[in-house]
Amino acid sequence: MSIRRLVVTAAAMAGIGAVLAALTPALPVLTGAVTAAQRTVDTQGPDVLIASAAGLLAWAVWAWGVLGLALTVASAVPGAVGGAARVVLHAALPAGARRSAAVLLGIGLWITAPLVTAALPTLAPTASAAAPVQDVPDWPAPAPAAAPLPDWPAAAAPATASPAPGQRVVVRGDCLWHIAADSLLGQLGRLPTAGEIASAVDTWWHANADVIGPDPDRLLPGQVLRVPGPP
Repeated sequence: MSIRRLVVTAAAMAGIGAVLAALTPALPVLTGAVTAAQRTVDTQGPDVLIASAAGLLAWAVWAWGVLGLALTVASAVPGAVGGAARVVLHAALPAGARRSAAVLLGIGLWITAPLVTAALPTLAPTASAAAPVQDVPDWPAPAPAAAPLPDWPAAAAPATASPAPGQRVVVRGDCLWHIAADSLLGQLGRLPTAGEIASAVDTWWHANADVIGPDPDRLLPGQVLRVPGPP
């Protein structure tokens, strides 16, 4: 390689290095973003991860080119040092590969420069391994299970040990039909007929509409019902 060509190549590599330094953050920041890929995607988005990988790849190709240039200069030194440099140069960096790397580096800079410029400013030095960020879970933590609701509302505590005269306290399993049938049995001294029970149910409901509500089939434990007078 002639001196003129060597100087031009060295200047070109220096210019490319300056462009990379201007476009990309420090190498530790890029390395931290790529090594913690999942954290980078979760906290900053996939564009930052792609841009970081592109920046690292560009630096790797540039370093490979610089190594080839240094070996080329060393191969011109007479003696064992030059011979060893020529062996390493032809084995690790053949001429065709060096030209291809130069072309790929130029194309890569042209394609990735807008992406790197847009995405990498969001990478602050705190994103590197020196300042770890708490990992973001892949899935949100499950909400605490709500306490199971009881089948029936809790029975109101009775004011006295037994209901007052003329009152009936509803217990679990009660319905107006059974309450009316028991009341008629005590009044008539015999088993009441279905018609008599149905009429008594209507009487019980109207006497306690303010407690039972619009649905006579819905009784709640603890409700206190007034015993209607005899028909």
